[in-house]
Amino acid sequence: MSLFKKIFGAANDISGEDKNPDGSPFLPEQQLPVDELFMTNFRKNGGKFIYCENLSEVHEQFLNVLEENDWFECEVMCLEPRLYPLLDENKLTYTKPQDPKFLLATCENLIADEGSILFSSNQIKQNKPNELPANIVVYATTSQILGSKSDGLRVIKKKYDRDYPTNITTIKYFEKAKEEDFLQYGSSAKNMYLLLLEDL
Repeated sequence: MSLFKKIFGAANDISGEDKNPDGSPFLPEQQLPVDELFMTNFRKNGGKFIYCENLSEVHEQFLNVLEENDWFECEVMCLEPRLYPLLDENKLTYTKPQDPKFLLATCENLIADEGSILFSSNQIKQNKPNELPANIVVYATTSQILGSKSDGLRVIKKKYDRDYPTNITTIKYFEKAKEEDFLQYGSSAKNMYLLLLEDL
């Protein structure tokens, strides 16, 4: 069963409440599989999730995001050369942008228990989250979903055996808090789009 069907359910599903009639409302959310837990928490944080089954859908959905926000013929911050073709095919400027409308980036991992996105200097160089554009479009794959931040750090350590990246950070808040929340103090909310490619 694909991630998309697991999250949105089949057409004949009545509601999520009927699926587990014996379940206790006091059980922790960690009972969910990590992919479902990530989607639930990512949406709760205000992120916009777009599921893609193949690369052509990634290109199509990226175009939809551009249309939705009227980001055509604008400047973009993109620090990863492997993403340049996606920008080139949509005639977007990414060399030395003065006023970028959005950041296009990949990420290290997607963190399920927080619904956050883990970045490093490989994606955002030495920029702090508040130095990045207010709008971010992230391209990631389902195999990058991990349970916790410590899992993400472990994967980074294993992946970059010698050339360990710096500036490792997560972005968790994707919309401005309606009320002052001390947990969000010092963090800047981002308008976050996630293009998630199924690769499992």
